Amino acid sequence: MRIKAVICNCKGLCPSFKNSDMNTLPFDIESSLDVDYAIVHPQLCGMGGSRVMEDILRSAEDDPDTFVIVGACDPEAQLRLFQKLFCKTGFGQDHYLAVDIRGAANGEILQRLSERLRDHVLIKERPH
Repeated sequence: MRIKAVICNCKGLCPSFKNSDMNTLPFDIESSLDVDYAIVHPQLCGMGGSRVMEDILRSAEDDPDTFVIVGACDPEAQLRLFQKLFCKTGFGQDHYLAVDIRGAANGEILQRLSERLRDHVLIKERPH
């Protein structure tokens, strides 16, 4: 099973992300969770972010063992924002795991991502 972790920090301007350190978060995710990689983008719902998401989803569209977990805003909003990309790329929504990371520091973000992965794909945490 392959996991790609994508984090959005809402341009770094949203007060909901003031408690997180986006400079260290990708390393924390890759060190703590069994993921292929972790990236941070400043605005996934913007033009550049949509292109990044399209590339990520397209690269995984034919791989039934790949999941994309996205830490960002409200999970329902994420699904609405990326609905066209799911259709365009053929990526199954059942392999898209949306996680609300607003208001969380890095430790809590890791916990939310880990819980979502555990609940959905039964992934093991890496030993610390």
